[in-house]
Amino acid sequence: MKFENYMMLEFPSKSTNEGFARSAVACFAAQLDPTMEELGDIRTAVSEAVTNCIVHAYPDGLGVISLRCRILKDNVLDIVIKDRGVGIENLEQARKPMFTTGGAERSGMGFTIMESFMTSFQVTSKPGKGTTVHMRRKLQRRK
Repeated sequence: MKFENYMMLEFPSKSTNEGFARSAVACFAAQLDPTMEELGDIRTAVSEAVTNCIVHAYPDGLGVISLRCRILKDNVLDIVIKDRGVGIENLEQARKPMFTTGGAERSGMGFTIMESFMTSFQVTSKPGKGTTVHMRRKLQRRK
């Protein structure tokens, strides 16, 4: 698929980088002139995806998180967040609301939140190889 612009980042799975990733995507998305609501939805979805990498993909140490954003035709923001961590054994179960492997302090709503804020949402994972979250958000053209 042809794109109009793109950016790629790679950073360690430190919790301090969640805010960095969220802000970087918001800055990149600004060229599409999103509403504050659209921008908030995008920031939240990215935050959830990166937090999942930090908490679940690398439970015993630091790893690498890759982030790619593209501007596609028709005002579509395309976001891919990828880790090379432990992967997800049972993806169907992991996508169910309230399911978590992160302990009592985790809500288990990350995938549900990401899906609700995006136009399209897909997650793929291979145990021992990592997880990829692919999200798209079509933004309204403002006059």
